[in-house]
Amino acid sequence: MHTLEAAVRTATGPAGLGIIAVYSFLIAAVLPLPSEVVLLPVTHLQLGLPHEVNLVLVILISGAAKAAGSVMAFHLGQKAKQSGPIISALRSSRIDVVAWSERKTVQLAQQYGYVGLALALCVPGFPDTLSIYAFTVLEEDHVLFGLATFVGSVGRLIVTLFLFGLGAVAIV
Repeated sequence: MHTLEAAVRTATGPAGLGIIAVYSFLIAAVLPLPSEVVLLPVTHLQLGLPHEVNLVLVILISGAAKAAGSVMAFHLGQKAKQSGPIISALRSSRIDVVAWSERKTVQLAQQYGYVGLALALCVPGFPDTLSIYAFTVLEEDHVLFGLATFVGSVGRLIVTLFLFGLGAVAIV
C-alpha cells in the first residue's frame, strides 16, 4: 500500500493521471487509504496546462474513478448481502463491523438517502471504503450510488482544498 501511495505522490504526465485513477478506484473498492493524497501531484504533473486545469483534472478523474470503484463495491455488496456466511462471519468478529456500520449508515440513509452517502464521503481524512460498503448493503440503485460517490468524492477534495489549501495538503 505504501508503494501505491508513493506512486500517487510522485505521479507526473498522462501516466500520472492513470495512477491517480487506479488509486482512486482501489480506495473506493478495497483500500482504506486517504483519498486526499491525489491532490499532491497537482503541482508537478507536467501536463503543460495551468495549475488550475491540472487541479480540476485530478479532482474529476479521481471522482470518476472512485465512482467506478464504488459501483464495483456496490455489486460486491449486493452479493454479500445475499451471502449468509459473509454476514455471519462479520457479525461474529470481535468488533461487530456490520452492526456498527449499519447503525451509522442506516441513520444517514434513512435521513438523507444518497445525499447522506455524498455527505459522508465529503469528510476529509476518513477512509471511504467503510462508508461505501455500508451503503451498498442498504441501497439498490447503482447509478444513483455511483453519482452520489462521485459528488462526495469531488466534494471531499474541494473541502480539503478549502480547509487546508494545497500547501497544507502537501504535508499529508
